[in-house]
Amino acid sequence: MTASAIILSTIVAIALVATTWRFASRRQRLPCPVWLRWLVELDNPFTKTNRAAFIVETLALTNGMTILDAGCGPGRLTVPLARSVGPAGRVVALDVQPGMLARAKSKTEAAGYKNVEFVAAALGDGKLPANQFDRAVLVTVLGEIPNRVAAFAELFCALKPGGILVVVEVIFDPHFQTRNTVTGLAGSTGFRERVFFGHGLAYVIHFEKPNGD
Repeated sequence: MTASAIILSTIVAIALVATTWRFASRRQRLPCPVWLRWLVELDNPFTKTNRAAFIVETLALTNGMTILDAGCGPGRLTVPLARSVGPAGRVVALDVQPGMLARAKSKTEAAGYKNVEFVAAALGDGKLPANQFDRAVLVTVLGEIPNRVAAFAELFCALKPGGILVVVEVIFDPHFQTRNTVTGLAGSTGFRERVFFGHGLAYVIHFEKPNGD
């Protein structure tokens, strides 16, 4: 089989799996199963706004910050986040699936980072401490959460005043959420939209928790 044939076969296989997952997710909000983690471990080659390096770059991270990787999955962002905040910083990687957390922990340990804490919980369950995080990232996860209102409320509570919530959505995800849906949820919780990158089908939005002044 030629290289081009292998590439074509791979693309078709990915499209078939993604379509099947999308169809199944219409009946029930299903997180990406652990056996499909390879679908979310790699950067999407078709959109810049979903790439880990771009997302992290927009965060303006500094040494010593505390970051929440909400719905971390297999750790695509966990490792670059841990690198960016340095040894004095901390990353809390939260996911509802133990298998995903195990994969993220394995990658983090292989990279030599010891500033990551792993939490097995669903966002919205009230497991996060209040006013602890400088940044929180929610990358193609929102549509998998049954109670999104509770999830946003917990994120708002967990961020420090002036903290930033970053929501990333891309049309290729089976649970894609529109900009209007995301901004509506964020606004009703108390967040203020700060900056927008991308376009309607693939975007990054920063929301700020007001300082209260």
